[in-house]
Formats: sequence, structure tokens, C-alpha cells
Amino acid sequence: MLRAYGLAALLAASFLIPRPARAADPVFHNPLVPQRADPHVTLQPDGWYYFTATVPEYDRIEIRRARVLDDLGKAEAKVVWRKHAKGPMGAHIWAPEMHRIDGKWFIYFTAAPSEHVWDIRLHVLENASADPFTGEWVERGQLKTGWESFALDATTFVHRGQRFLVWTQRAPDGSKGTNIYIAKMDTPLSITGPATMLTRPEFAWEKVKYEVNEAPAVLLKNGRVFLSYSASATDANYAMGLLTAREDADLLDARSWSKSPQPVFKSSETNRQWGPGHNSFTTTPDGKTDVLVYHARNYREIAGDSLHDPNRNTRAQAIRWRADGTPDFGEPVADPAPPR
Repeated sequence: MLRAYGLAALLAASFLIPRPARAADPVFHNPLVPQRADPHVTLQPDGWYYFTATVPEYDRIEIRRARVLDDLGKAEAKVVWRKHAKGPMGAHIWAPEMHRIDGKWFIYFTAAPSEHVWDIRLHVLENASADPFTGEWVERGQLKTGWESFALDATTFVHRGQRFLVWTQRAPDGSKGTNIYIAKMDTPLSITGPATMLTRPEFAWEKVKYEVNEAPAVLLKNGRVFLSYSASATDANYAMGLLTAREDADLLDARSWSKSPQPVFKSSETNRQWGPGHNSFTTTPDGKTDVLVYHARNYREIAGDSLHDPNRNTRAQAIRWRADGTPDFGEPVADPAPPR
């Protein structure tokens, strides 16, 4: 299992290591996109930010693009796929991520059969067009992980010439909770070799109401591979954790990864933002500033099931870097004051 950072050392680092001044951070007009959860943003070589996210109705996949992050909210939202009336992609359309791979576009997403809405699995769409707003999005079916169980939140990245898939799934033995796994990919539609479990819920903050590790996102920086994830129920208890490996490590060896024993990004009473998580990473257009894109609500109390509350809003803020090369996510920034 993973090595945990020494808590005393972690706390000391957070207080003693100098941080860059906030004045240098770009300021985004949050929320970027209201009522869009599980945001995924990628800045492509064509200069566009491409955006996908979960819609509150859980019934479709839409894409947007803008030249600057602040314009995503007013960008055209093009629906590229809708859930089926019945069958294996008929419910719980969650967490789409659009990736450009080998000259094609792929959307990895979560879906369930309309008849068994919690039999959630990973699925893929493909578009061979150079422009994802044109061409045909083709259903490529389920992305098989090696065993059948509740699975969601797939992401993919390339490191040292090898493409990897990272995703969330219930263990093969059916044990409680969801874990995060990694495997090599041999095509954009398939993995090869066995999967490695990187993290499971083990700390108290990862097991509030539900035992959850989900929503992995990868950031390569400063000679390390950083993997963020989200934990606990999707209300004010939702928070982000962090795994770290050296860039020259065997990423399929769980011993290569260290795990923070405390959340690295969590609700802020001061800034009135609750349940931040299910993030992605991007940069400013010049590539000089790393940006955290995530969702959060601007109120704590939720009537009924938090999964049915639509107001998880997409937000962004700059990532600061400590002198030791580790990310400092700070706390969710406040919404701007309303005009007087």
C-alpha cells in the first residue's frame, strides 16, 4: 500500500515554505460555468480551451470551447450525444472527458443501463474529425477494465511515451467503497496488463457518509507525477487528496506513490465554497501558470440527496508552487461580491 507523508512534516511544509505572492496569480471570474459538475478542460495546440462536464439532468454530453477560460460560460454548448431510451447507456451520464489522441477525439464517460441505474461502467465515444464540433461521434462501447463492477471517472495521460488509464472502481472482491486504479493502454479503447490499485479510502476524511476515492486527475510537474482525487459524499464533505510519484518511478507499482494523509483542498467557510473537487488541470494560454479547474457549491445545506442538487458550479484558480516543488492549492476562492 502507499507510503503516507509524515503529518508533522506536511504541516511544517505548509507553513514554513515560502509561497509566491498572490498578486501574481491570474484572477478568474468564477463561477466559470454555472451548474456544471465534474469539469474537464484541456488547452489544445490550436489555442482553444475545450470543456466537458456533467449536466444536472445526467442525460447528455455537450462540449464547449473558448479562447480564454472566462469565456467558457457564454460559449456555445453543443450536444454531441444523448443517453439511450433503454439499455446499457440509458442513465447516469457522468464525468465526460474529451481527449485528442493520435489525430482523433475521444470522450470517456460514465453510463448505466436504464433498467439498472447503479450498474455504472466506463464507455467511449470517438470522432475522427479534426474539429470535434463537426464529424460523427461514434459509440465505441464499454471500456473493459478486467472485471465487472461499479466503475466511473476515467482519465488518460501519457508519460515517457506510454499512455495510461486511471479510473475509479469497486474492488474485484466486491468490498465496500470505491478505489482508484491505473493500467497501461494499448489503444485509446483498451488497457493491457493487470490494473494496479493506487488508493482506497482509509482516512476518516475519505469516508464521510460514503467510502469514496474517485475522480482522478494527473499533473506532470517538477520531476513528479501528481494525481489528485476526490473523497467522501458529494456535499460539503467532498474534498481532494493527492498522490505523488517520482517521474522516473514505475507508476504501476503502488509503492512508488505517496499519499497525503490530509485533504489538500476542502470546503472554505471563510470564502463560502463547499464540496470542492472532481477537478482537472490546465494552464494559462502562455503555459506559465498552472490552473485548477473544479466544481463547488456556494452554500452548505442541501435539501435531499446531494446528487440531485444541480448547483455544483465549475470554477478555476491558479495553483501556487512551494519551494520544494509540490503544489499548494490553497482554498477555494470566494465568489466576487455582487454589484452594489
